[in-house]
Amino acid sequence: MKKFTITNIRKIFLLGICFAAGNNLQAQETEETKVESFMSNFSISGSVDTYFRTNFNGLNKYEYNEAGDIIACPQAPASSFANDPGFAIGMANVILGYEGEKVGFVADLVFGPRGEDAVFASGAPSNIVNQLYAYWNVSDAVTLTLGNFNTFLGYEVISPAANFNYSTSYMFFYGPFSHTGIKADFTINDNWSAMLAIMNPTDWTKFNPYGKYSFGGQLGYSNTNGSAYLNLLYGEQMPISDEATFQIDLTTGWDFTDSFYLGLNTTYNTTDGAGFYGAALYPQFQTSDSFAIGLRAEYFKELEDGGPVYGADAEAIDFTLTGNYTVGSLTIKPELRLDKVSNTPSPVFVNSDLDGTDNLSSFVLAAVYAF
Repeated sequence: MKKFTITNIRKIFLLGICFAAGNNLQAQETEETKVESFMSNFSISGSVDTYFRTNFNGLNKYEYNEAGDIIACPQAPASSFANDPGFAIGMANVILGYEGEKVGFVADLVFGPRGEDAVFASGAPSNIVNQLYAYWNVSDAVTLTLGNFNTFLGYEVISPAANFNYSTSYMFFYGPFSHTGIKADFTINDNWSAMLAIMNPTDWTKFNPYGKYSFGGQLGYSNTNGSAYLNLLYGEQMPISDEATFQIDLTTGWDFTDSFYLGLNTTYNTTDGAGFYGAALYPQFQTSDSFAIGLRAEYFKELEDGGPVYGADAEAIDFTLTGNYTVGSLTIKPELRLDKVSNTPSPVFVNSDLDGTDNLSSFVLAAVYAF
C-alpha cells in the first residue's frame, strides 16, 4: 500500500481544484449560452414623435373675457391625436419583446399626450401601458395570446410610425383602441387566417370593472400584393345598460403597382340604435425612394338615435393630404387637413372672429423617429 505523502496530497488537492474549476467553467459557459440565446430573441423597438399645428380659419389660442374666464378654445377636429396648437409633443413609445420558438411576450409602453389619450381608461399607474401580453405558439397553426393588446378593428393604429397620415380618422378615434382578454389566432393556409377572442369591455385594459365580456372575431386573407380583414365585435360595454354593442369592420389594402397603393376601411357600430358608420379611402403614391404622398378621404355618419362625436344624425367629411419624407429612421410628415361637419344644431367650429363655422382647415408638420 502506498503511503500518502505530502507530495501526493498536494497532487490530489490540485486535481480537485482543477476538477471544480472545470465544472464551474462549464456551468458559466452553459449560463452564458442561455443568456445569449435569450438576448438573440429579445428586441427593443419604438418611436418618438413631435409636431407643429396651426389652423388657417380657426382659433389657435384660448380667448378670455374681461373677467378672465375662457370663452373659446383652440380648434381641432374631434378625431385627432394631433390636436394641440403650436409646437407640441406626441409620445415616446418603447416596445420590449421576446420571441421564442414556442412562447413570447410584448411589453409596449407609452409616454406623452398621444399615449395618455390612447390608454385613457386604464388609470394610473397603468396609463403608460399600451400593450402587455404573453403568447404561446401551440402549433404551427394556432397561437394563444393572453393580456392587453391593441384592437384588431380598423385601418389605423395608435403608433404614428405605423400610420401614413399623422392625424387620425373619425372611425379610428371612436372605434376601440385596445382590449384585455384571451384570443386564439388560426393559420388556415398560406393565404387565409382567423381569430376568436373573449375580452373585457372595450378599452378597460387594467381589469374588468363591470363583470361583462365582449366577443371578437376576424377572418383574414393576404397574399404578396396586400390583405383584407373582416372584423366583428359584440358585447355589453357599460354597467348601466344591458344593450350590447355590435361592430362590423372591413380593412383592406393592396399594392396595384410598385408605386401605387390603395387602402379602404369601412365600419358600422351600434348600441341600442346609437352609433356611427363610415368609409375611408387611402390612396398613396411613392414618388421616389425617400418621398411618398397620400390622401385620406373619409365620410363619417352618426346614427339618428345618437352618436359619440357631434350628435345624432351629424355628418363629417375629412380630407387629409400627407407627405412622407424619409431620412434614415426619421420621417417628416407635412399634412393639410380639411374637416366639414353638417346636420348639427349649431356650427361645431369657431373661426378667428369667434363666429361659428361648419368647416376647419389646418396644417401639421410632424417628425416621427422609429427605432
